[in-house]
Amino acid sequence: MRSDLSKFTLRTDAELLKKFRFVADYNDRSANREIEVLMKKHVDEFEKKHGKITTE
Repeated sequence: MRSDLSKFTLRTDAELLKKFRFVADYNDRSANREIEVLMKKHVDEFEKKHGKITTE
């Protein structure tokens, strides 16, 4: 496992998770990768509207 990766726990409704995994599979991704793609898109959209986020 890469040391630069962070982990977090997500609690969600079981039915929503089943549907989300279906979508991820449809997109030929793992559920984890699908979340990562969606998070990146969301951050990109936020930064376009509000400016670059600095994390340091």
